[in-house]
Amino acid sequence: MNTLQDRIRGSLIGGAIGDALGYPVEFISSYEGIQAHYGERGITRLDTRQHWLDGTGQAGKAVVSDDTQMTLYTANGLLNAKKQNISPKYGICRAYIEWYLTQVGKKTPKYKDCWITDIPEMNHRRAPGITCINSLDAIYRGKDPMNNSKGCGGVMRIAPIPLYAAVQDRMSIEEADKLAGEAAEITHQHPLGFIPASLMSHIIYRLALDSEPTQESMKRYIMEGVEELHKQYVTYHNDIERMAELAEQAILLLDNGKSDLENISCLGEGWIGEEALAIALYCSLKHFDSFEEAMIASVNHKGDSDSTGAVTGNILGAAIGYAAIPQFYKDDLEMHDIILHMADGLYRGEITTM
Repeated sequence: MNTLQDRIRGSLIGGAIGDALGYPVEFISSYEGIQAHYGERGITRLDTRQHWLDGTGQAGKAVVSDDTQMTLYTANGLLNAKKQNISPKYGICRAYIEWYLTQVGKKTPKYKDCWITDIPEMNHRRAPGITCINSLDAIYRGKDPMNNSKGCGGVMRIAPIPLYAAVQDRMSIEEADKLAGEAAEITHQHPLGFIPASLMSHIIYRLALDSEPTQESMKRYIMEGVEELHKQYVTYHNDIERMAELAEQAILLLDNGKSDLENISCLGEGWIGEEALAIALYCSLKHFDSFEEAMIASVNHKGDSDSTGAVTGNILGAAIGYAAIPQFYKDDLEMHDIILHMADGLYRGEITTM
């Protein structure tokens, strides 16, 4: 298989794995609480029991949250835009509205472009973000969303953009970074709601095209991405500096001898965009050679576990590819084949339904 195709698969599947691993513990308010449920190391394997879910998942599979749902709609929207010859941002926005309609139980022929809407698992409410729902409701009603949110709902869904863009130079890295920021800004208007999405895009784009990525090369891509932020968002100097500060801190924490839990607590809880990305950068770098350990570190904390897990999986999956991800994660993942099919659609640049 083509290396880039495998990396695209790895990023989308990796993100879904991190999402599914972290989803059962997202709303457990302490690490001790996670340990009480899952043991001394916290949650280390996908939970297929669904005892915490209201019966909306496929039996025997670890369910994904709104993070993976919206990531798939980002991908579908991108591919719709190419097919319909409309702007990528508009295609993505229409896809997000279609996702919103699945969450509120509405149907309209005006928004029926995404083949994934017919998949039952995509029509279940999986703890959707309030900011996303309210913003998309406003757009659906013909209004501009008005918020100052820097929640992580923007950054956790944009991985398909750099993955799609990197194939045969469909977009330059600067164009991909800009589109990722625009896609996040659809729902999150605070600069730190969309600036982390641009940085994440830059890192994934570089990793996916690097034939032999390393921890050191990833560090370079982070710093390069920060420099690109200064060019892209010239009026948001202070916000970029905050993102840069957290990214640099994630790197500095790598060799301090402290536990992952201690180091993650220094970066925040992941509910806001810059913290979610910083935690994912730390986990991806610290455990660059062990996808399993990166996943475990990324979700076992008292914050937004599914989103920090998803972003970590997107980033590290783009570096190592699908083939390198442990099989036990793939076997137990809800919608595995659908996610893989969407990844291959991104690689080919075309929509094919299952």
